[in-house]
Order: sequence, then C-alpha cells, then structure tokens
Amino acid sequence: MDLKITPIIHGSLMFEFKGLIIHVDPASRTDYSSYPKADLILLTHHHQDHVEEDLIKRLKKPNTIIVGTQLLKGMFPEVVVMKNGETKEFLGFSVEAFPMYNLVRERSPGVKFHTKGEGNAYIINFDKTRVYVAGDTECIPEMEGLKNIDIAFIPMNLPYTMPPEEAAECVKVFKPKVVYPYHQGDSDPKVFARYLEGTGIEVRVLDLP
Repeated sequence: MDLKITPIIHGSLMFEFKGLIIHVDPASRTDYSSYPKADLILLTHHHQDHVEEDLIKRLKKPNTIIVGTQLLKGMFPEVVVMKNGETKEFLGFSVEAFPMYNLVRERSPGVKFHTKGEGNAYIINFDKTRVYVAGDTECIPEMEGLKNIDIAFIPMNLPYTMPPEEAAECVKVFKPKVVYPYHQGDSDPKVFARYLEGTGIEVRVLDLP
C-alpha cells in the first residue's frame, strides 16, 4: 500500500500518498517545523483545536488546495467548500464529505457541541484504500451506511464526542479493518481496544498528547 499515515497530535493527521502530502486539521499544539508542506489540507470544522490560521499559512504552498466547510470560508477565502454527502476529486483521488455531529451532548441547553451540517468527516479514497476520518462526532445513524472502510480514525473524548465504550460500539456498526482511536482527551484508548477484542477489527492504540 502506497500510503503512509502519521498521527501528529489530538485530531491532527498527515497522510503521504504517491508523493503527495495531505494534512488533516493541523493545529499548532505541537511543533510542525519538521513536517512537509501540504498539497491538500482537509479541515473538518472551525473549532480552534482543529484549525489554526497562522499554521495553515505556513503549511501552504502556492498551489495547495484547502477543503472545508462554509464556516471556514470566512477564515480562508480560497477554501473549496464541501457539504455533507458531496464527493469531489482532488489530485487524482476522491474525497467524500460525511456528517459529523453530536446527538445528545450539549455546550449549553439546546446547543450541541457540534451541529449537524456545520462540519465534515471525510472518507478519502487512496486508490482501493478507504480511510474514514470521523472528526468530532458521536455515534450517528449515518455510520450504518459506511461501506468498505479499510482504516478509521474515531474520536473519544468527553464531553465533546463520546466515551471509549460508546466509540467501540459505534465501530462495530461499520466494521473497518483497522481503527485508530484519536482525539482522545483524557479517555483511555486501551478501554476502547478491550471492547473490540474478538471482533476481528485491528485496533492501533496511539500515544497522542
């Protein structure tokens, strides 16, 4: 497989594929100086732990493509806006925008931490390898429609997404071949791994700050 995956910190990832660099949600809670500049930047949503304007400017090259939501258009006028359910082609591979949102957990009464339609998870099709980056989400019903996911990144930090037990039950719904728990906060990813024992799903636990 001509794909290298580098989890960086929290919700920030980097993929290298056929000489291309794809950054997901770069945020400077760590030193990015050793990482290469991006050919494509995927932004799930506008919260500060997922996007930082100065860092993205440093990661950009003249022809870098930035993909995000309508809310991110105000921060980066060059953003290619994708809505939930859309598929677009970038640099020779397709990217699908998928819902990410909270079902029950709220910032304040009636206000969810993540509102449906305001953010994108992404399914990146690296040739025959389908990678699902779930972003900040709970176990939403749309996940039942996920098909043929090879690698998944699933969040598990409270109160913003879901606990490890819930995340594990969620993963059982769509059965990726490999899953990385990420965006962990204070959650213990080993709990997540225990809940998936015997399912045939490979869990790769990360020591992410």
